[in-house]
Amino acid sequence: MAVELGYKNVYRDPYGFPKWQEHGLPIASSPAGLSEPERADADPTAGRSLQGWSMLWTLLGIFTGGLALNLTPCVYPMIPITVSFFGGRTNQDKPAQIKLVLHGICYLLGLAITNSSLGVMAALTGGLMGALLQNPIVLALVAGALILFATSLFGLWELRLPSVLIQAAGRSYGGYFGSLFMGLTLGVVAAPCIGPFVLGLLTWVAGMGSPLMGFLVFFILSLGLGMPLFALALFSGQLQRLPRAGGWMLWVRKLMGWVLVGMAAYFIRPVLPEVLKVVLLAAVALAAGLHLGWLDKNQAGFKAFPWLKTLVGTVCLVLATFWITVWAMRGPGMDWQSYSETTLQQAAAQEKPVIIDFYADWCTPCRELEEVTFHNADVVRQAQQHFVMVKVDVTKGGNPLHERLLKQYGVQGVPTIVFLDDQGKERADLRLVDFLPPEQLLDRMADLKKPISGQ
Repeated sequence: MAVELGYKNVYRDPYGFPKWQEHGLPIASSPAGLSEPERADADPTAGRSLQGWSMLWTLLGIFTGGLALNLTPCVYPMIPITVSFFGGRTNQDKPAQIKLVLHGICYLLGLAITNSSLGVMAALTGGLMGALLQNPIVLALVAGALILFATSLFGLWELRLPSVLIQAAGRSYGGYFGSLFMGLTLGVVAAPCIGPFVLGLLTWVAGMGSPLMGFLVFFILSLGLGMPLFALALFSGQLQRLPRAGGWMLWVRKLMGWVLVGMAAYFIRPVLPEVLKVVLLAAVALAAGLHLGWLDKNQAGFKAFPWLKTLVGTVCLVLATFWITVWAMRGPGMDWQSYSETTLQQAAAQEKPVIIDFYADWCTPCRELEEVTFHNADVVRQAQQHFVMVKVDVTKGGNPLHERLLKQYGVQGVPTIVFLDDQGKERADLRLVDFLPPEQLLDRMADLKKPISGQ
């Protein structure tokens, strides 16, 4: 029985990113080509949606990204047009104001339908994409595509849609359907600026593999993109307070380009050596900070713009410093042993529990367990003093011993961590098939040292 590819929010990775990791990746779908033994007690957490504070902060970031897209050169000039579109449909009496709100809701709904449909369709490829994104070649291609889209936002080339599509999006309709249609087609009209960013976000959503999250992510993005236009339509008298279009919009566009570069670095990380992962992230943050904060020469007609550039540049430099510092201060890694019957016999003779980690390089949560949990100083200290730590690396497959162990322990997917007590018997209640933060793993290690009640 195959475990579905699902995601669960549990922690922040070593560099401060909120993380949602897939769990229960079926071995049968892995590049190793291993067999898939049947297991009745499949992971009950499979398919659980994102949750917790990390999801809240990420959705807030996506909403902020939607707001920032309004400041790009393709969307910002549409603000007066959109406000005039709504304002021309109503007067100032109360029933007319209610109609204006309804028109605005139709506009937001149209925008949400377009973007959320894209998110759901991308997520429905998640089973395939989730497996593909374990392949280093695919990861390199995805990162390359994101860099290509970023260069468009940097102004090196322009993303152009067929003229027929643009003309169809520019048609005007009356009534509430006209407002709905305007929201449906906003993404088409603004595609040269927001298209690369949306395509990058689609890649991330496809890797998550959750249609619900695909819908939610792009629904929140739509709210961020459409809410300012809606609010200005309701309070059209404030329109004159908006800053005039100018070079600052090109700066915002470059900011979104650096976001895509950061996403490319995030995708390519799994295939890099550990030190290069940190160097790459820090280098992107450093380059973005210097470019956006001081090297970019675009100016604006409002006094706060230079301060904004300096603030963004400083934040990027602080992030680069933070990632390097966190990596440098993390503890030493785990001292793993290879599996052998002799190792288990020696552990039983010493009355030491055994922890067996079924691992693969192409498995993202496996790497996160190794980088985060198994580098935690308390976990390493407990393991050295009280446990025998064994790693079974099934990255390549075809190893007869590993094939036998997969069947013997009923391992359906990786990561799987098996806990054996001091008598060599598995504690099935402690089995782990997902990422677990250090504190929770320490609790399981403490339980493993205690005898089961009734024995």
